[in-house]
Amino acid sequence: MRLTKRIAILGSTGSIGQNALKVLAALGDGYRLQSLAAGKDIRALLKQIRRFRPKRVALFDPGAAKKLCARMPRARPQILTGLDGLCELARDPEADLIVLSLVGAVGLAPLLAALRAGKTVALANKEPMVMAGELLMEEAHRHGAQILPVDSEPSAIFQCLPPHCVARGSASQTIEKILLTASGGPFLRSNGSLKHISVKQALRHPNWKMGPKITIDSATLMNKGFEAIEIKNLFRLRMEQIEVLIHPQSILHSAVEFRDGSILAQMSRPDMRLPIQYALTFPERATLRTVAPVNLASLRNLEFDRPDLGQFPCLKLALAAGRRGGVYPAALSAADEVAVSSFLNAGLRFTDIHRVVAETLSDLERMKGVARSHPSLEDLVEMDQWARQKAEEKVRKLV
Repeated sequence: MRLTKRIAILGSTGSIGQNALKVLAALGDGYRLQSLAAGKDIRALLKQIRRFRPKRVALFDPGAAKKLCARMPRARPQILTGLDGLCELARDPEADLIVLSLVGAVGLAPLLAALRAGKTVALANKEPMVMAGELLMEEAHRHGAQILPVDSEPSAIFQCLPPHCVARGSASQTIEKILLTASGGPFLRSNGSLKHISVKQALRHPNWKMGPKITIDSATLMNKGFEAIEIKNLFRLRMEQIEVLIHPQSILHSAVEFRDGSILAQMSRPDMRLPIQYALTFPERATLRTVAPVNLASLRNLEFDRPDLGQFPCLKLALAAGRRGGVYPAALSAADEVAVSSFLNAGLRFTDIHRVVAETLSDLERMKGVARSHPSLEDLVEMDQWARQKAEEKVRKLV
């Protein structure tokens, strides 16, 4: 008799969470939704509760949780609140797989809770892995937990690597380099100034449908820098082993070049349901086809080029922070989160996203007494808060 895999989705009302629920519904028997968590979107969450009937629900915003309780029928799931509620769902002993698709550093505590409970985590929330990836991988190893990447490019690399390399952390012994692809976003062909780019223009990604934060990061290519740092930590590589390539078609989602000269690549249509499905069904590959395959005969060409770091200075910042390691990726991630939020909501100019992050990192460079090279988790949390404060100060001067 096939056992049911029980799934918890943290970040269920966002783009990844909604796609995960679509995949879960399509998989049918053998998969059951155990719990849901969201920030404050009670309207979307209510619809999900009525359809999937989870046992437990968490809302990060306590005020939204009170409104949800008032609108729920008598036969309602257990409702938890705040960061403690998210962590409780992440370590739930009845959940077999935790889909973590929260946005930003808020995902760090739930991810840590899941790993310390020995869970398998399907991870789409890359900021914690950027901020504290090496320490999180140590926690996963210590507690027998596993992280399955959900973002299309890290998932592609995961799919190309032999399972024993991933399990033993020995990927670096066989890999020459990672070829990490990026679409280039909406401004790849732009020749003029991006100073007056609107939010609407920046959110118009040519290939992918994603949440606003990751879409803006894709437009600046900061997201590709984050992925490079995430991949370095996930597979225990050096930053020098990761090469970013612009691939406008978003068909080849990344490749692994092995030391014997072979290259293995993963190709599919740009649809997040496929990497989500792979994470949900792992270690098996589902026979269910949720996404139509690429018709190779219809492809006229696949383009690859190196990125222009002058055109995409955020990528340059991220790669440099990844090489330096220590507290720098945490500061990078925090400052970017503040800057992107300010662009989306407070009138910061698109080109000032880079300026805010760069100036924050410059301030860090001048700081004395910082545990730069081998920080503890507490050091990284403090750095996250420091960088947010610095970035907010810089935003106030610019808007």
